Amino acid sequence: MGSWQEDVRGALDGLAYGARSALSPRVLQGAAVELGWLTTHLAMYPLGLVSGAAPALPGRLNLAGLGPSQRGLLVNDVRAAGTPILLAHGIIDNHTIFALMRRHLARRGFSRVHTFSYSPLTLDVRRTAERMGREIEAICEESGSDQIHVIGHSLGGLIARYYVQRLGGDERVHTCVTLGTPHQGTVAAKLLPWPLVRQVRPDSELMAELAEPAPGCRTRFVAFYSDVDQLIVPQRQARIRHPDLLASNVRVHGVGHLSLPFHGDVVHQITGVLAHLDQSAEETA
Repeated sequence: MGSWQEDVRGALDGLAYGARSALSPRVLQGAAVELGWLTTHLAMYPLGLVSGAAPALPGRLNLAGLGPSQRGLLVNDVRAAGTPILLAHGIIDNHTIFALMRRHLARRGFSRVHTFSYSPLTLDVRRTAERMGREIEAICEESGSDQIHVIGHSLGGLIARYYVQRLGGDERVHTCVTLGTPHQGTVAAKLLPWPLVRQVRPDSELMAELAEPAPGCRTRFVAFYSDVDQLIVPQRQARIRHPDLLASNVRVHGVGHLSLPFHGDVVHQITGVLAHLDQSAEETA
């Protein structure tokens, strides 16, 4: 049997394993929520194609016109409120996936929110991570901030991790939050021969590179992973398992892959993590 047939068979076996509990009430409920968010997102998606990257929210470090929660963040930790945030979407997606999160971040008092976009035709995580690094440098120069936070959904989280871990980005990124990111690869990627998708297979060169030592990496990682994620197979592959990284893994119950950036509890936890620069999220198994 050829390698391609073996890859397909392995992927199908993995998907079959993940589908054994597909008729459980928890999974069905998650699928219903996922379908609702998918419908909403598909309606918004063309806006991202027309407008490109979402405009950055204007920087603001005064209390005029702010609500109680926004005032609280500025009063209690002006450094946290002023740290820019960069949002990175997943493959074949755009910044509209973060529409709800941007509103929540603004309400919480984070006003310097930017988006990082890349083409669906992107072929290499490494080159895209290099471009992310250039954008982060530009944001830091424009804002006067030495550091930034990055929130990445799916492949966006892997691009951010590569920049931090392999390109010296830990000097710039204080906290890297990932949502449904295949940190250890996904068996589902074996179904497609596309070069970018091949990079997120568990046995890829990229995965081996990310498993290499990263001594002294200073960035705080928080990885949210779902127990019903349809694209990360098995779901535990969305956890960060690296002895040199300061990583917390947060398990989310009954939330599909696409729904993670929209889920109220996930967004609430993210704003809490970013509002406390010197604290780490607790791992939830």
